[in-house]
Amino acid sequence: MVEYADCSDEELLLRMNENNGIMAYILDKYKPLVRRRANALYLIGGDTDDLIQEGMIGLFKAIQDYRPGKEASFYHFARLCIDRQMYTAVEASRRKKHAPLNSYISLYEDSDEKGMTLADVLTGEEDKNPESLLIDRENIRQKLDELSKNLSKMEKQVFDYMLEGLSYRQIAEKMGKSPKAIDNAIQRMKGKAEEI
Repeated sequence: MVEYADCSDEELLLRMNENNGIMAYILDKYKPLVRRRANALYLIGGDTDDLIQEGMIGLFKAIQDYRPGKEASFYHFARLCIDRQMYTAVEASRRKKHAPLNSYISLYEDSDEKGMTLADVLTGEEDKNPESLLIDRENIRQKLDELSKNLSKMEKQVFDYMLEGLSYRQIAEKMGKSPKAIDNAIQRMKGKAEEI
């Protein structure tokens, strides 16, 4: 790393294809800048380490995108890329776009001192023996088979997409239908399921 200290950043970037150590050197050299910039910001639902990670992504992009010979020095270009990456992360956190992902509760991890999971509590399976569980699963499978026999081709397709977790709009786009047609199919499926 000492061998690079006498070279300018622009010279190093021109030689980067020749030596893999140059990338690591530049990332280490600019990490203090990333930390300073991250300490000046606040990320909702995150911490400074998350902002540092975003800043390092911005620095990596700067290394990839910088073209020597332009009017800006690498330092200023890198600072701009770092700031933009971190500001984008801060703005995204304010929109709370990822709040459900960041605040989820697992259904299958231990949730109490007895080792019961949330899924067990919600389904009441903690009181059931293996035989009852097997019978319940078989009953559910039979009801789903019966429901499947009563669904139209379109309803089956909508049901499969719903099981994949797609929204009404996504299902409508995949099937080339309107969201209202998908909603109608779902309402028909619910009615058939209630009959069963």
